[in-house]
Amino acid sequence: MDRMSTPSKNISENHEKLMKLASMASVTTAAVLIFVKIAAWFMTDSLSVLATLLDSVMDVIASVITLVAVRIALEPADAEHRFGHGKAESLAVLAQSAFISGSAIILFLNAIDQLLVREGSVSNESVGMVVMLFSILATLILLSIQTYVVKKTGSTAIAADSMHYRIDLLTNVSVIIALFGASLGYFYIDPGFALLIAIYMLVSVGKMAWSAVQQLMDHSLPEQQVQDIERIVRAIEGVQGIHEMRTRISGRVPFIQMHIDLDGDQSLHDAHDIGQAAEDAIIALLPNADVIVHLDPN
Repeated sequence: MDRMSTPSKNISENHEKLMKLASMASVTTAAVLIFVKIAAWFMTDSLSVLATLLDSVMDVIASVITLVAVRIALEPADAEHRFGHGKAESLAVLAQSAFISGSAIILFLNAIDQLLVREGSVSNESVGMVVMLFSILATLILLSIQTYVVKKTGSTAIAADSMHYRIDLLTNVSVIIALFGASLGYFYIDPGFALLIAIYMLVSVGKMAWSAVQQLMDHSLPEQQVQDIERIVRAIEGVQGIHEMRTRISGRVPFIQMHIDLDGDQSLHDAHDIGQAAEDAIIALLPNADVIVHLDPN
């Protein structure tokens, strides 16, 4: 038994629209921020502004990867990909991780160099602070969109993209602090904050990449969800037991397979109804789920 109900299809179509909207909003926001930060960097010569500019460049690349990955992941299953294309999201997360790590390492080395050489200056600090305030506002708008979409769809690619912009939000706030410090004559605050930003980026991207690897290796659903699935299926009248349950997630689609034990003397029609009830209960819990229930006589 394997199916997706009409309500689930409607939910899936709505999720597709939300994911495409979030992807386009991400690319557009990152592109706008690059232009304003380039101007700010040339005017201030701030390493912290350069840090957030590099991050925005990486964000554009990562957002384009997310946009492409989301479109691939939303493609229905075909003859060559019987389980769909959901893992494209996890591959996108790994690609994003590589780009972010690269920019973080470059930033780290530049900050160390400026601290050791003990030279560098910042000018037009007020211009930089205005640009950072604009960046914070644009990032908050995008994050509100992404948070809503992730809550509704559970997309790992959008969640990873959202993490970039959460890092950006903290980065922009720290840059404002660094520029303010520079305006008071504390020029080492600028490379110091850039160094902290680089370290934070590397730690955050490590967690993100590990989560993607777990999905690609077909890690099971969270233990609590597995327990909830077992509980609701065992509660169905006629189900005498559950065994060989396997779960995994591909993109935003959970896959659940299980064998349920039934009374071997009942009719095929009654057994089918019990199996259908088990599928309905699981899909009610996880609307995007792909469920296979095997019926075993006891």
